Amino acid sequence: MSFDEEMEYGPDILTLQDEDGVDHEFEVLDTYEEDDDHRYIAVVPVEDEAALEEDDGELIVLKIQAEGEEEFLIAIEDEDEFDKVSAIFMDHLKDYYDFTEED
Repeated sequence: MSFDEEMEYGPDILTLQDEDGVDHEFEVLDTYEEDDDHRYIAVVPVEDEAALEEDDGELIVLKIQAEGEEEFLIAIEDEDEFDKVSAIFMDHLKDYYDFTEED
């Protein structure tokens, strides 16, 4: 399914729980898979309209790690891996979103 077809059905919302047990909602923008051991997801926090007017949102890139039948989202700790995957997502999404890089 293409990105355009996906958007016709509405955003894909993912709820994640932080270490304090608080739920946070994220919109899934894209996924990328190099192989079975290297799968990634790009998400943005779901914000109310007032918050969106103040902040354009932040692209969050996470690695999908499988342990048995379960999958977990983890931070990418290797800077080179993070830079490479972030660039791939930004290239995939550049026609849909305006990105500005932070220092």
